[in-house]
Amino acid sequence: MERRLTTILSADVAGYSRLMERDEAGTLAELMERQASIIDPLIVKTGGRIVKTLGDGFLAEFGSVVNAVSFAAEMQQASEARNAHIPDDKRMSFRIGINLSDVIVEQNDVFGDGVNVASRLQAIAEPGSIFVSETVFQHVHRNLPLSFEDAGKRQLKDSSGLTQAWRVAAGALGPARRRGGESHQASIAVLPFVNMSGDPEQDYFSDGITEDIITDLSKISALFVVSRNTAFTYKGSSEDLDRVAARLGVQYILEGSVRKVNDRVRITAQLIDGRSNGHVWAERYDRKFEDIFELQDDISHAIVDALRLKMLPQERETLSQRPTFNSEAYRFHLMGRSFFHRGHTRRYLRLARQMFQRALDIDADYAAAHAGIADCNSHLLDAGDTTITTNEIFEQSERALALDSSLAEAHASKGLALYTAGRYEEAEASFDRAIALKPDLFEAYFFYGRNCFNRGQYGKAAELFGKAAAFKSDDFRALGLQSMCYQSLGKLEEARGAARQSLTRTEAAIAERPDDADALAFGAGLLASLGETERTKDWAERAMIIEPDDFYMHYNIACAFAILGEKELALDRLERIMGPHTLKSLQEFMLHDSDLDMLRDHPRYVDIIQKLGD
Repeated sequence: MERRLTTILSADVAGYSRLMERDEAGTLAELMERQASIIDPLIVKTGGRIVKTLGDGFLAEFGSVVNAVSFAAEMQQASEARNAHIPDDKRMSFRIGINLSDVIVEQNDVFGDGVNVASRLQAIAEPGSIFVSETVFQHVHRNLPLSFEDAGKRQLKDSSGLTQAWRVAAGALGPARRRGGESHQASIAVLPFVNMSGDPEQDYFSDGITEDIITDLSKISALFVVSRNTAFTYKGSSEDLDRVAARLGVQYILEGSVRKVNDRVRITAQLIDGRSNGHVWAERYDRKFEDIFELQDDISHAIVDALRLKMLPQERETLSQRPTFNSEAYRFHLMGRSFFHRGHTRRYLRLARQMFQRALDIDADYAAAHAGIADCNSHLLDAGDTTITTNEIFEQSERALALDSSLAEAHASKGLALYTAGRYEEAEASFDRAIALKPDLFEAYFFYGRNCFNRGQYGKAAELFGKAAAFKSDDFRALGLQSMCYQSLGKLEEARGAARQSLTRTEAAIAERPDDADALAFGAGLLASLGETERTKDWAERAMIIEPDDFYMHYNIACAFAILGEKELALDRLERIMGPHTLKSLQEFMLHDSDLDMLRDHPRYVDIIQKLGD
């Protein structure tokens, strides 16, 4: 434990239970979108950290009291601006309380009266408002361009005396602003373009086109763009576009389709007004595949023109910048990315690496492909592939950074390489840099969480895994690992809640691909932790039939058997895969894995640990 003077911010959603009763899925999607597009980027910008999420809110810590209040003001500005495009009965407003005080810090969590005061100020705040303590007011009222109103001396819950409260004046919370002080002139969601090729295996291409259009439009400061992960929750949806626009709080929807046949690609795109369902702009493009980048530029510029957006000169320049200008290299990179995200079995990792290598064979200076190979090799080495060395992984990640030092994925890749080598402190700096460059990068938060987990920093790891899960709504691993963190912290209710959420996502993955051995094996551990013994054994058996020799299959199924109390079966799996060749990072992950706690005193487990140290 340590004590320190810090600024605590407590926030929650007003009327959250009512919103959930009316539309549970829509409310969760909206909250995750605000987390990804408003809260997390502002946390990075103002130098704060999320201590923990609380279902309908969060607790944050700031080293600077000025930064804490600045964060709160900008967050409320952006959130209320988003509400302007949402029906009254679905609007989401936050209440915020801020206090500066001495607190107790343990396992990255914070405790004490200082925390309680912030939470109780939040509880008396009106929806959309910010309440601060007297100490906060004295520190910031002359240092920020905000007005404060005397909210009087209040009797806070469980407090013996009266507490002076101050309210940030409503007029001080003007319209939301972004880079360069430019206001958002419009807001848009780019829905996943439909694959019209007739071949589901071509989804990687239509998804890649969608992601790149989102990336391009996000470079325009006058335009608010819904994040990729939120937009992709509507893949395959037939919901009316005006309802989608209302749910996402945007004025416009871009939808379209992609058909690739041999060396030609046909894209249709239409921009819809979310309020009237009317067409603002529509176009059909039929080009050679080698012109794909020019086609993407044409779509982005057509949207800018249709919405009459003001673009800064540097934005026009960055809009046409591409990681590669070779269409075939680009296609192989998209295929590699698709295989990498299908699962962390050796089969898919090797296929992904093969596609990234094909991209590099065509364009040796493709930074993202170098980073992709480094990630594949890190996972393969982690899974016991002794043909790979850490030096090879570092060479690829360093090559990616040498080609493009602003590529967030390359910094995350280097962080993963450092993690794999057991160099945890150095890895942390790489992950921090990746997040600063791209605050919604799933891989940065996920790998950073594993890095903290191996260091026994369960509270911080749980926070990072929670963010990763929010940024990628179809990922099941992050919430499962978050459940393990809560288990290690003794937060059993939170552990079961995270496990249930993870299982829901795992079941969706298996429904989409019944042969997903990675999901089956991972899900077996979740089922075991939730007491579903028969389903645990069924999923474990199916996983081993599909991937009988995969390292991760054996490890995850060993965890499932350990939870069920089938110690000998669990140890059979571990003995098969663990040995002196096992990476330091995996050894330390195993030592912190709460799923294996029932095995710690078993002689066979002790023998495994001794062999790992040899």
